[in-house]
Amino acid sequence: MKYVLAIDQGTSGTKALIFDSEGQVHARGFAAVACTHPRTGFVEQDAEALYESVLRAVTECIGRFEGPRDEIAGVGISNQRETVVLWNAKGEPIVPAVSWQCQRSLGICERMKADGLGPVIAKKTGLLIDPYFSGSKLIWLNENDERVRDAIAKDDAYFGTVDSWLLYRLTKGAAYRTDYTNASRTMLFNLATLQWDRELVETFGLRGLRLPEPMPSASDFGATDFDGLLDRAIPVLSMIGDSHAAAVGEGCLHPGVAKATMGTGSSIMMNVGAHPQEPAHGLVSTLCFASDERVDYALEGIVISAGSTPAFLKDKLRLFDDFAQAEQAFIDYDNGGVFVLPAFSGIGCPHWKYPGGAQIVGLDFSKSWQHVARAAYESIVYQIKDVITVMEQAANVRLRELYLDGGLVQRPFLLQYLSDTLDRPVSTLALSEISAAGAAALAAWRGGLIASLDTYQSKRVIARRVEPGSGVDAAAANHAQWLCWIERL
Repeated sequence: MKYVLAIDQGTSGTKALIFDSEGQVHARGFAAVACTHPRTGFVEQDAEALYESVLRAVTECIGRFEGPRDEIAGVGISNQRETVVLWNAKGEPIVPAVSWQCQRSLGICERMKADGLGPVIAKKTGLLIDPYFSGSKLIWLNENDERVRDAIAKDDAYFGTVDSWLLYRLTKGAAYRTDYTNASRTMLFNLATLQWDRELVETFGLRGLRLPEPMPSASDFGATDFDGLLDRAIPVLSMIGDSHAAAVGEGCLHPGVAKATMGTGSSIMMNVGAHPQEPAHGLVSTLCFASDERVDYALEGIVISAGSTPAFLKDKLRLFDDFAQAEQAFIDYDNGGVFVLPAFSGIGCPHWKYPGGAQIVGLDFSKSWQHVARAAYESIVYQIKDVITVMEQAANVRLRELYLDGGLVQRPFLLQYLSDTLDRPVSTLALSEISAAGAAALAAWRGGLIASLDTYQSKRVIARRVEPGSGVDAAAANHAQWLCWIERL
């Protein structure tokens, strides 16, 4: 039996899993990573620590694998998107990695909008001008960090999202590549040509910046032995952004099928087929996945703060000691007219507002921490609802069903409230590591372990399907109040 080693490098940690061709998991490993916040609005990660976390997770996974290592046929990588890594030819980071969550380039974005760049960027890249995407972060670094500016001037600044950085290190500099999905998140990639847009690179003042070779998500990217962990180098057969990998893992292989990843943030993505759609209603146009045989595009709505909101109430405000207490509060209480507007780093699609911080509204002396805790979880649902509403309008199709993944799908109360608010069924798969599964499926397809992605889809196991219940009307009333508060931001 042949196997695929899948790596999912995320914001809070790296997972490594070994899959067989049937999609079954045979071993797992995990290594945590940290974020730092050196200034208000700044979010950074240690690029070297990201790479080391991959080695630790793979070491643990391989150590638990009971099968023959020489039957591991290839590697699939999924990764946090938009995070900017810059390094030199020696593979040494020039500055800390700038996280996708980082808001330092907000002023840059306002300047770009004032300069009238919005329409051309949307037409070429499918993206909005926003600090979320890599391009504005690169401009900020070039203008504000002498180390970056000097490296670009010396032709020794290698830019990549996390996938490119990991590949460069894993192959000891032999492979400097990215995939279309990760490239499509940078604000530098042309969706029509599937190449870097040199006109935008020039406009952004980034001439001299090295850019990785873009390739389809299922490709021969290079080979690695994980710094000697394996006794032979094995091919890296897929690389793909984590939300796109989740779309593959959830089975969003045909137009009109959508998924929502419910983690630190949330990505709601709908496959729209072989041609990109114009971005509208605060949505972005992006790649879904790609191979030599096909390129699928998607519409995506981005929720910046999802699971991070109740985590903030627990870890920073100390409103409750563990999430079980907050989850019980959701069951025992209504929101009492309290709403959490989680604009820690702004409110994402479709509103795209930056009021300068999160807010808790509707408080009076009759309210308790339980109302606030419930409101935090409700904010996740309302943001997904707002995205689905504009996605249906843009795609001119009613969503049939939403597939969910991410840590928050383990909360049944949240799934029911989401189904009630959407007035649609929602489903989760038995396997929780969906991004890793999507990367593994692409690698298995590229490596000839499976005949097609539809083969993988047919083997998915639905763990839970939740239908709208008696709470539909109450959820609609609450959502209407939410929209009133959002309008006031």
